[in-house]
Amino acid sequence: MKNLLCQNVGVDVSKDSLEVTFSTLEMDRRVKVKATRKFANTPAGFKQLQRWLESKRAAQVELRLLMEATGVYYEQLAWFLFQQGYQVSVVLPTKAKRYLQALGHRSKNDKIDARGLAQMGLEQRLELWQPLSPNIYQLRLLTRQLEEFTNQRTVCLNQLHALHHGALVVKQVERNLQKMVRVLENSLQELEEAIGELLYQDPLLAERVDKMLSIKGVGLKTVAVLLAETNGFATFERQGQLVSYAGYDVVEHQSGLRAGRTRISKKGNAHIRRAMHMPALSAVRFQEPRFVALYERLVKRGKTKMQAYVAVQRKLLVLLWTLWRKNEAYDPRYGQQPAEPKNNIQIQEAGASLSGVSAADKDAITQETQPETAEKEIAPAQARATQDELPVPVGPGALFQVE
Repeated sequence: MKNLLCQNVGVDVSKDSLEVTFSTLEMDRRVKVKATRKFANTPAGFKQLQRWLESKRAAQVELRLLMEATGVYYEQLAWFLFQQGYQVSVVLPTKAKRYLQALGHRSKNDKIDARGLAQMGLEQRLELWQPLSPNIYQLRLLTRQLEEFTNQRTVCLNQLHALHHGALVVKQVERNLQKMVRVLENSLQELEEAIGELLYQDPLLAERVDKMLSIKGVGLKTVAVLLAETNGFATFERQGQLVSYAGYDVVEHQSGLRAGRTRISKKGNAHIRRAMHMPALSAVRFQEPRFVALYERLVKRGKTKMQAYVAVQRKLLVLLWTLWRKNEAYDPRYGQQPAEPKNNIQIQEAGASLSGVSAADKDAITQETQPETAEKEIAPAQARATQDELPVPVGPGALFQVE
């Protein structure tokens, strides 16, 4: 087995079965299918798959497994393999589909998909799958049901509105809709209470949550969705990774002299984007300085209001991630310089910002502008040094005090 570089197993997951292909990559870069087999998507089938893998794998050669994120049907297998010490990667179905198309596959069935996943795992260095903690998994189930019930309540209210403005009002239909709205509202209240209890049962977690809630417009449901959908921000080392995961990354369409439309990709977690919509509106409405400045600047440049709000969503998401990662409180006044004594302002103005002035000249200016009395007159709030008129730096690093 000295001619082997690595081994990979592609698993096409469905509700009832697992189509598995075992492939190897040799020293001459050839991909070779070693074996294929079908197993049941049950705990007994998982154990049979493990025994089969151990009988086929080559010792001392890396073995990885790759599967698609097919609904929730892949989760039990991924958990089992992770607990048994295997290296598992999970990709989105869209990514796997595009890879198979690039290989020239026109047909689609379980065997072709499993073989394509095995080859994809051999040729690409994919990130390893990390399971959610039980609390995060529970939080995700709660927040997604909260979102679903909220949508159902909106549908019922819209139907009631249409019924009341129609030609006839059928009392039975009205009572059914009103009953459904009451049931959903009670369920929503119970879900919100359960989410709050889950977030505040850990004092350390509660401390970070409170710091994120200090931003006007950000509520407990928003924070809960972010933590649930990002696994507590555990897998993001850079803000670009989070932005791409949420689908806020910018996609360009440019070729030669043609410049197409630039937009966000939306190829990410839609639950996060949906959760960031109302907080962005509220942050602008409540006059949070940095978000209002960004919104107004983009509108003046000709962007639509919705485009400006999307930019606010992105900035707010990055800010929340930074607060969580650094465990720092939000300071809305950061970057706003306090008023300085009048003599210091006179020094800067007399020295023309003191750029290019020698040390001796600076000392002379200081002596000329020093007051003779011990009392110092404080400058009015409107009077600021020239350097304070510069634009406030943009970016997550500019939103926090530097110790």
